[in-house]
Amino acid sequence: MAKGEGKLVAQNKKARHDYTIVDTIEAGIVLTGTEIKSVRAARIQLKDGFAQIKRGEAWLVNVHISPFEQGNIWNQDPIRTRKLLLRRKQIDQLEQALKGSGMTLVPLKVYLKDGFAKVLLGLAKGKHDYDKRESIKQREQDRDLKRTMKQFNAR
Repeated sequence: MAKGEGKLVAQNKKARHDYTIVDTIEAGIVLTGTEIKSVRAARIQLKDGFAQIKRGEAWLVNVHISPFEQGNIWNQDPIRTRKLLLRRKQIDQLEQALKGSGMTLVPLKVYLKDGFAKVLLGLAKGKHDYDKRESIKQREQDRDLKRTMKQFNAR
């Protein structure tokens, strides 16, 4: 399987609108038993989440995983910081890319791959408002072009 393939659980559609994605990387997430059950039930939100490198380890911050309904005392804090599983070389490369460049790590999607929860992280650079408007304009032009070509080919 390629990066980002598997049973899609959650997607951060706003990330591609707010950021220019330069590169993507797949990482595993360290979850407790009740958290993985909530993830499998698609009770996860990536909207305000981001990843950061601290003391040589990658961490996922501000990702909300709802408490499992039957979890009672074993439920964790819904927005706790979760460790990401990456190789040392990947962490070092990400750390170099993030240093002083205005880049950030944004979770693009969470999916299940071979029974494990994976997150697709995007190395992203923030867009200005005028860049966002330009992206919307380009998308609408592409849509109009495809519609016109479809009508032309239908004749």
